[in-house]
Amino acid sequence: MALKKCLLFTCVCLTLAACGGVDPDSPLGKRQALFKEMLRVSEGLGGMLRNRIPYDEAGFIAGAAELDRLSREPWQHFPAVADDARSKANPELWQRQEQFQKMARDLEQATAALVQVTTAPPLRRSALEPAMQAVEDSCEACHKAFRAY
Repeated sequence: MALKKCLLFTCVCLTLAACGGVDPDSPLGKRQALFKEMLRVSEGLGGMLRNRIPYDEAGFIAGAAELDRLSREPWQHFPAVADDARSKANPELWQRQEQFQKMARDLEQATAALVQVTTAPPLRRSALEPAMQAVEDSCEACHKAFRAY
């Protein structure tokens, strides 16, 4: 009987420990999921341009469009004040909302410009590389300013 109680207690503790994750329906969970998806798509595009994965023109065009769509999504899940202590956002984000919103628009413009260079196949690396670099630079600038590493 004592062994059963011990096993039950262990199972309950493990279950409770697993509950410490972020609610996927919370604003934090939604923006984290969107940023992870943006990273996945961006890494694929960058990988094609850096010859880490095979270049696929149709795949690049579709990926650029997907990244552009995704770049407009996370901002609606950032409230005006800090919402979750597990957020990786620097506290400055909540104090400098105007700059944060400007950087969000900068990313949206960079992804739109990337899509623009994909509208006339055959695509040229000489046009794709600087457009993709602008997207990456935009992400990096915002992370440096507002992400707590």
